[in-house]
Amino acid sequence: MFEKIKEFASEFFVTGDPLIYGADVGIALTLISIVVVLTYFKRWGWLWREWLTSVDHKKIGIMYIIASLLMLFRGGVDALLMRTQLAMPDMQFLEPEHYNQIFTTHGVIMILFMAMPLMFGLFNIVIPLQIGARDVAYPFLNSLSFWLFFWGAMLFNMSFVIGGSPNAGWLAYPPLSELSHSPGVGQDFYIWGIQISGIGSLMTGINFIVTILKMRAPGMKLMKMPMFTWSTLSSCITIIFAFPILTVTLALLFLDRYLGAHFFTLDGGGNPMMYINLIWMWGHPEVYIVVLPAFGIFSEIVSTFSRKKLFGYKSMVFALMSISFFSFFTWAHHFFTMGSGANVNAFFAITTMIIAIPTGVKVFNWLFTMFRGRISYKSPMLWTMGFIPCFVVGGMTGVLLSVAPADFQFHNSYFLIAHFHQVLIGGVAFGYFAGLYYWWPKMFGFKLNEKLGKWAFWLWNIGFYVCFMPQYFLGLDGMTRRVSSYGWDMGWGPLNLVSTIGGFLMGIGFLFQVWQIAHSIKFMERDTTGDPWNGRTLEWSIPSPAPVYNFATLPQATEQDAWWEEKQRREQGQKPAAQPPLEPIHMPRNSGIPFIKSFCWFVAGFGFVFDWLWIAIPGLAGVAICMLIRSFTYNTDYYIPVDEIKRTEAALRGSV
Repeated sequence: MFEKIKEFASEFFVTGDPLIYGADVGIALTLISIVVVLTYFKRWGWLWREWLTSVDHKKIGIMYIIASLLMLFRGGVDALLMRTQLAMPDMQFLEPEHYNQIFTTHGVIMILFMAMPLMFGLFNIVIPLQIGARDVAYPFLNSLSFWLFFWGAMLFNMSFVIGGSPNAGWLAYPPLSELSHSPGVGQDFYIWGIQISGIGSLMTGINFIVTILKMRAPGMKLMKMPMFTWSTLSSCITIIFAFPILTVTLALLFLDRYLGAHFFTLDGGGNPMMYINLIWMWGHPEVYIVVLPAFGIFSEIVSTFSRKKLFGYKSMVFALMSISFFSFFTWAHHFFTMGSGANVNAFFAITTMIIAIPTGVKVFNWLFTMFRGRISYKSPMLWTMGFIPCFVVGGMTGVLLSVAPADFQFHNSYFLIAHFHQVLIGGVAFGYFAGLYYWWPKMFGFKLNEKLGKWAFWLWNIGFYVCFMPQYFLGLDGMTRRVSSYGWDMGWGPLNLVSTIGGFLMGIGFLFQVWQIAHSIKFMERDTTGDPWNGRTLEWSIPSPAPVYNFATLPQATEQDAWWEEKQRREQGQKPAAQPPLEPIHMPRNSGIPFIKSFCWFVAGFGFVFDWLWIAIPGLAGVAICMLIRSFTYNTDYYIPVDEIKRTEAALRGSV
């Protein structure tokens, strides 16, 4: 009996690697610490009432951001492990199999479990406040979206210590991802973790499209919306067309593995190139899904810190929507070497070059907005300034990659790796960091320490160029990705060592950001104005942090930069417009169903990973029961009385 248990445990748990054992200890200590703290301070009820069951968009946004920062740490550690191996290839710091697992999980975590939730967190925090709404269109669905993301991410990350991580690359190309080459459960963790979280992403896209189109403040026409709201709309439109492709693609791969289908197995009549086409039909729009909101963030910040109206508003809107449209016509540039012929390659080369035009338009609009502006170089503006040269270089190398004959040289090389990170870190990460610094006072009511923020900024920026500039030359020198070892006679050693030093500089920059947050919590520089940056849009017209109902009375927004224009009128001596009398505010009630239902999906996914139907079926039954209970739940809302609104406003405005 003991031998059978021992044999099962050796297969069920990942063993044999000191790094894994260290991670096991770290995870166990973290979980024990959380349980002890919550029990000692008797906060379990508070956690359930205030957070786990909350449908408040602001709290959901904060949970998204916390989760994304944890995933940034996990993905960043993966990156540093890879860089350490490549700096010292003869030391065998990572075995080839472990290296394959790490570069697979690094890519998935950074795109789907770091960038996406950070983006959704900012959507939740900002969009209802920017458009003058009291919540999103579907608060219950919003909570369900977050918990599906969370439990999907937990299922994927569990593979690190249970069953084994996927090792077929972050896009899981067949035949590497088929049973013939990945017989373990790692690939099933990949499929179900992404499927569950992907459903949540699709629902978030739907939710924010409806919120933006149907819940804007009175007078706010589409062409008066803030630019971040426009960028969110364009991103969400892309989501609802792209993510169903991912869902279907992974479902077909699961059928190949679970039921012996042959959609992508060549010897069974399938075609692996069909998978690669499908995954990139989602994959390339996904890049624009995460970068479009960053463009909106930069637009808000440049306008605010230059003290000027955004230059070329209409052209910016056109550029955002054009990128959303053309993103679906560029996917084949990822595999010009497939052999589709000159005509196909020429078409996708041209569409890739076309999409660079609206991207360039935005850069010039930001520069013209800054021209002759009274620029204030606070942390959000620093990240914006760091973004512009970085993204320009990334865009130019992207145009180089779009030239099909040249791509035969660049394909699968470190030139491509450098380009991809130039765009994703320089565009997405820098953009969301800028957004975090910009809206942090609105979320928590205090500003982050500027001195530590500047240290973090410069470490990130210097580290970025030290890390990725050498990789362009490594790619031109013939170094391909997914290589865990190489001979010193190749001449790649010095540049890889320099690149690794840059990676660790970025890691130190992240530690400075953690220090900055901790320092700012202890020594709070409170925002007593509600408008610490002298902002232009409606979120800055209310106290920080915003009350649960956001606006006591719905604002009127008949102009672009409505709050800025209102402040200008007040400075000229005009009295604010008379406010309508307060009325009871209709709000959604908290619900535990999204948390429980998402956990049931987690249980079902875990069962399918190990082919344990005795776990999968109860999990699916739990999902069905939660849906049934929700269908017969009628007490889903409540009203905040006028007296409570008056007390809340008096307390908040008293500090403003």
